[in-house]
Amino acid sequence: MPKQLLVFLLSFFLTITGFAQKQTLNTTNKKAESLYLKADTYARSRDFTKALELLGEAVEKDPNFAEAYLKAANLNKMMGNKTAAFEQLQQGLKLMPYTPSFANYYLDLAELHFDRGDYEAAKTNYDAYLKANTKNSRYIAYVQNQVETVDYALEAMKSPVKFNTVQLPSTINRYPLQYFPSTTADQRYLIFTARMGSQPDHDENIYISELKDGNWLAPVSISETINTAANEGAATISGDGKTLVFTSCSRPDSFGDCDLYISVRTGNEWSKPKNMGTTVNSKAWDSQPSLSADGRTLYFSSMRGGGVGKEDIWVTSLNEDGSWQKPSNMGEPVNSKGRDLAPFIHVSGSTLYFVSDGHKGLGGLDVFMTDMAAKHKWETPKNLGYPLNTHADESSLYITPDNKLGFYARSMNTESGASTVQLYSLDVPEVWQSKSKSTYAQGRVYHADTKKPLGATVQLYDIELDSLVQQVQSDKLSGEYTVVLTEGKQYALFVSAPQFMMNSLNFDYTSRKNLTPVALDVYLKPIKAGSVAVLTNLFFPSAKYDLEKRSQTELNKLINFMRQNKEIKIEITGHTDDVGSDAANLILSEKRAKAVVDYLTSHGISGSRIRHKGYGETKPVKPNTSEENRQLNRRIEMQVL
Repeated sequence: MPKQLLVFLLSFFLTITGFAQKQTLNTTNKKAESLYLKADTYARSRDFTKALELLGEAVEKDPNFAEAYLKAANLNKMMGNKTAAFEQLQQGLKLMPYTPSFANYYLDLAELHFDRGDYEAAKTNYDAYLKANTKNSRYIAYVQNQVETVDYALEAMKSPVKFNTVQLPSTINRYPLQYFPSTTADQRYLIFTARMGSQPDHDENIYISELKDGNWLAPVSISETINTAANEGAATISGDGKTLVFTSCSRPDSFGDCDLYISVRTGNEWSKPKNMGTTVNSKAWDSQPSLSADGRTLYFSSMRGGGVGKEDIWVTSLNEDGSWQKPSNMGEPVNSKGRDLAPFIHVSGSTLYFVSDGHKGLGGLDVFMTDMAAKHKWETPKNLGYPLNTHADESSLYITPDNKLGFYARSMNTESGASTVQLYSLDVPEVWQSKSKSTYAQGRVYHADTKKPLGATVQLYDIELDSLVQQVQSDKLSGEYTVVLTEGKQYALFVSAPQFMMNSLNFDYTSRKNLTPVALDVYLKPIKAGSVAVLTNLFFPSAKYDLEKRSQTELNKLINFMRQNKEIKIEITGHTDDVGSDAANLILSEKRAKAVVDYLTSHGISGSRIRHKGYGETKPVKPNTSEENRQLNRRIEMQVL
């Protein structure tokens, strides 16, 4: 039960009890007083309808009969008629001077004003409650917190965060309720959850829409394998669109209230969903997942024990053997003593968005963001401000890799008055943008000889840190792969498959101007005599042969390749451009090739399996007519003997 509703109901019993004991009424009209007393008798016997009828007659006899309005407000509150209760409370209190004995009425009216987003009026009545100096410490602490919320909201409204928002077309907003939107890294597909009605027993499924010629096509069920008669919702998809994690409740194989399930796409077919097991799921509610770009880290909401608040955000990662680690609580400052829900990790991995009522906000669940600081620590969450956040509960927010577009759900009423939840897009203001912008590399992996698609491992490394930041599998039927590239980093991309040569590429996004999508097909050559691979991520100072530290990633990959293919022998060859003398270039290429061989042998690779040779500028791959071509000609190659 929401805390505001709890206060609302508890204060009813206090006010109605105190009111029944009141002896002197603020009316001189005997008929009105008689009707009031009769109404009180009916109220005590729980006939609220008759009591309200008599109170209505009483105020007709005396329109200034304050107690009759207040009595009617209490009864309407008990019957769930909040609008009538609000109007009657306002009228009754307006007719009476301030008095501490009406403290609970002031609290009731403050809550009703707060529910309408009328912060100024709410503050006035909260202050009136506190002025009464009641001895109820629980209420006092609650009201003091509400006053802080109101003050925060009023300040936030003075500096609204401006953004343009557009309701998605009716082709998308075609269901009674739709929510939890997200896209693939290339923004080609929109995935969301839809419910066929507002009742819990209405079916809930996952839908997908394709962006074609700038328009979202009519959504379809993501898969009949995934959507069932049970409810499927709160889904997340990896950047390459191949891994889906979603929530389903009360399935035959569930362990708790709601569990997380995983499905993998091959070609156009999704695998049968698999419960993520007791390592990830608990006996409590587990829901609202968010996958990292490569699908190897999962954030989600849970009500399990051992956390900071009631609902907390937890995180788990994929092991090398394909199993998931035991989830860990994100702890403070992300999680609070309140409710922390609906995490969304930006594809850059540098910013987390979530909703919470435990951090300072404008009331209810607000949207917050937190950036990754040094040593993988999260910064203090920042409220996204007004008007995205209001007095009401807000839903999840999704922001595209390039930080330009956001998607979110908003509750509203249709023209007929029915409640609905609709999807919107928005232009992301700079203050909400992820710490880093991202783009993607996308293509297919092929067999170099047969030109048929290959299932391969695609790994993306941060060269400066020599750390694996993403790992995906190319589709074995189509060869498709997608990896996310984030600004400010230089990447080494390695594509490998058993019985094939290693293939490495380089992406330099240390400059923002380079942050554009890359379309890149990769052809893997079978391991056989004469096969050649360029070792793209080896770096030397100009005109020198000392390997730079950032070459370590490629060198270690080469060592692993040699260990996995113990029968092969290779030649490492060095090549230069045409800058400088022929003799100097020949010597430089020879020494660079030898530097690579020395590294391999110093790390356990037998010298009998490796030889080296320098070719100087004699074997260019491109004419030395531009700096771009010269860079391609300056290279180290590996050839199978």
